[in-house]
Amino acid sequence: MIDVQNLSKQYQIAKRDPGLAGAVKSLFSRKYETKQAVQDISFQIQKGEMVGYIGANGAGKSTTIKMLSGILTPSSGVVRVNGIVPYENRRRNASQIGAVFGQRTQLFWDIPIRESYHLLKHIYQVPETEFQQRLEMFTDVLDLGPLLGIPVRQMSLGQKMRAELAAAFLHNPAVVFLDEPTIGLDVAVKDRIRAFIREMNRQQETTVILTTHDMQDIEEICNRIIIIDGGKILYDGALQAIKERFGDKRTIHFDLEKNDGFTIPYALATRVEQVVSHREAAGKSNSISLSFNNAEITAAEVISEMMQAYTIRDLTIDEVHIEQIVKDIYERGL
Repeated sequence: MIDVQNLSKQYQIAKRDPGLAGAVKSLFSRKYETKQAVQDISFQIQKGEMVGYIGANGAGKSTTIKMLSGILTPSSGVVRVNGIVPYENRRRNASQIGAVFGQRTQLFWDIPIRESYHLLKHIYQVPETEFQQRLEMFTDVLDLGPLLGIPVRQMSLGQKMRAELAAAFLHNPAVVFLDEPTIGLDVAVKDRIRAFIREMNRQQETTVILTTHDMQDIEEICNRIIIIDGGKILYDGALQAIKERFGDKRTIHFDLEKNDGFTIPYALATRVEQVVSHREAAGKSNSISLSFNNAEITAAEVISEMMQAYTIRDLTIDEVHIEQIVKDIYERGL
């Protein structure tokens, strides 16, 4: 469905000295700086895949998506979306993709969203029967019934994002680009949106590329992730594989029996002290949290050592979260 080969994008950024003198000087002599937004990336995405495309701010995510959607022309490389070169045939490419880009709306600001959907039906030439079937399904799954008569400008953020998602899927696109579809939303709305995306993928085999900083979105929607940083791909593979590869870190939270004899920081057995990467103690609640690598010492060994030194009232074990894994990859690489 998507084929990207050696794709790169550079920007020429004009530089000038500050102040009026700098502005006048730039009229006659202007210097440019080359910004390498995307550097020689390659990947393929099959029909029906849901892929998380993640990276820090400025990593190159949005530039890549804009090249895939035909907004930008690459500096070099090849990109095809469902067999179409996006920037060479923008209209044909636009007819087969859907998009939700952050706070930008494709709905008409001052008219009820029902009317916006009818306009989109004509723009994308959706047959009336199919339009009614999809609108009925979207209304049910996204709970759009009370919103159909309301203009976009009168909607809350959560209501607007639900309406935007319905608009993106209205013409049954082959590929949908979702940029932060759940940003700023409450838990209930996030769950409804995630369920809708999964359902559309199941029913229509829609290919989804999701860019987000909410790792919960990635874990619940995607089974493959591509991590980009500095315009280069750091990782491309299964979400579960990266968890298994980098997910050895564990954190155990101990709730200790109150004891006048304890000291802060808590004394640890030598074996535990050598492998703990981080400790956090709270004297008032008599608790301590220990982080360690499961490949160096097991949770059972840590618990055993602590039980020999302290009276433990309760404990919980936290597995590493995907956001921590991604953060570690940003900071230390693969």
